Amino acid sequence: MRPASRMGFTLVELLVVIAIISVLIAAMVPAVQASREMARRSTCTSHVAQLLLAVQSYEDTFESLPAGVTNPDGPIRSEPSGYHQGWLVQLLPYLDEGNMYRAIDFSKGVDDPANARVRALSPDVFLCPSSPNSQAAVSDYAGCHHDVEAPIAADNRGVLFLNSHLRRDAITDGASHTLFVGEKLEDVNDLGWMSGTRATLRNTGTPLNEPPPSAEPNATYVGGFGSPHTSGANIGFGDGSVKFVPDTIDIEVWRQLGNRADGKLLDVHFPD
Repeated sequence: MRPASRMGFTLVELLVVIAIISVLIAAMVPAVQASREMARRSTCTSHVAQLLLAVQSYEDTFESLPAGVTNPDGPIRSEPSGYHQGWLVQLLPYLDEGNMYRAIDFSKGVDDPANARVRALSPDVFLCPSSPNSQAAVSDYAGCHHDVEAPIAADNRGVLFLNSHLRRDAITDGASHTLFVGEKLEDVNDLGWMSGTRATLRNTGTPLNEPPPSAEPNATYVGGFGSPHTSGANIGFGDGSVKFVPDTIDIEVWRQLGNRADGKLLDVHFPD
């Protein structure tokens, strides 16, 4: 008599199948995560490019770059007081955010209750999708005010600083060799995207992606650029180009990029 055919799996066979599926899933997860991060980084690159284009549009209209921060005196203190209208405020009309711009009371400072409603909003272009702490009212991008760690003041050597309105011919090192906008990591006490403090201005005196101070910095400390992306950050230059700059960049070269007119030869190439 023919034996009955066996139906189904044995326990051992089932465990083997489950183990194989688990290995395949484990192998796929890093690839999926890497793919998602590449997509987020690409979006971040697009945001930097949009900010550069808005700066150029502002310059075409007013024949100068926007002021990094507008305030009656300096140096700037990163505190929720003062006028402190930042450069991102001036770009709103060129980012298709005219309603936000018109809602701002320019007779009051950015931290005044009169501007609270606008201050609580933020266009998506100000936010990096990879930022783990992204809050709606902050900017993950900052303009370059200086090439060394120093307070935001009227004598800084970057392109966006206190009451600055630079014309293109003031960037004698060449716009393509000068850092305009870069990524920054959010602070616990970030003052928001409207504030022309360290919330939206940084310098190249600090190595790229260097961890922030462990203790609360003093009010005139500014700090450097950084990003949540692995091994570098998206950096925008005055010619409109965006490069992914590695955090291993030589500190002297990094400082040169933050100085609009040091007159030094620059030997650096970033991969596309």
